[in-house]
Amino acid sequence: MIKIITDSSADLPEDLMKKYDITAVPLTITMDGRDYYEKVDLTPKEFFTKMFAMDELPKTSQPSPASFADAFSAYGTDTEILCLTISSGLSGTYQSACLGKELSQANVTVFDTLAGSLGHGLQLIRAAELADQGRTMNEIVAELTQFRESMTILVLLDTLENIVKGGRLSKFQGSIAKILNIKVILERVEGGKVEISDKIRGKKKFQKRVLEIIQEKGSDFSQTTFGITHTGNEQDAEDLKQELIHQFQPKEVIVHYMGATMGTYAGKNGMILSF
Repeated sequence: MIKIITDSSADLPEDLMKKYDITAVPLTITMDGRDYYEKVDLTPKEFFTKMFAMDELPKTSQPSPASFADAFSAYGTDTEILCLTISSGLSGTYQSACLGKELSQANVTVFDTLAGSLGHGLQLIRAAELADQGRTMNEIVAELTQFRESMTILVLLDTLENIVKGGRLSKFQGSIAKILNIKVILERVEGGKVEISDKIRGKKKFQKRVLEIIQEKGSDFSQTTFGITHTGNEQDAEDLKQELIHQFQPKEVIVHYMGATMGTYAGKNGMILSF
């Protein structure tokens, strides 16, 4: 038997977490001097309501090694555990899970998704489906590695306000971007980090460019599942979903709230597209 464990940043809808019996170890969110366990003490919707009312950005911190060790130790030695974590390029969660493995002495394989949000979540689905098929741990890790390397992840920023708050852009640069109505597309690069790939002026050109990037990645998406996460702008996410269905006829499009780790930087009306 293979049991799948992850951290709370994967952004899979709750019904899919239950369907595949996936256990999540929560990250901690610090807001207004108080700590919350992600998706335990604070829903994504509540998180964004609080964040948009704050002057300073919330802080997220990875689960402790002891938290992972406790999650791993809950299963007997006859259970193989596969733990998929958010990208090591974005968080220390992968390292924490590795330390938790050593503490627990359980039969654990820790896998770095090199992704965030539903880029991470889609890999969980793939792992669970392979486990249900009776595939071995080595076979699952080999397929996941191939899937991880072929994945495209686009971070779609409608505003740079949180990038400014986080100190990654000056207030002056942020003001210019706002005046010129500049939208930014970031793309995941090697090592699981994200870098700016496009700066576009105006929402229509922005949306058009996203669809062009998808077209550049392939021609047949009939077996592809797209994942869209948003920061409360449900209509934008639904519009993108319908456009994907219309243009690319994919296997499925999953839409869900973005978690705190990625949502802190995506800001208002931000989205992440993974496929």
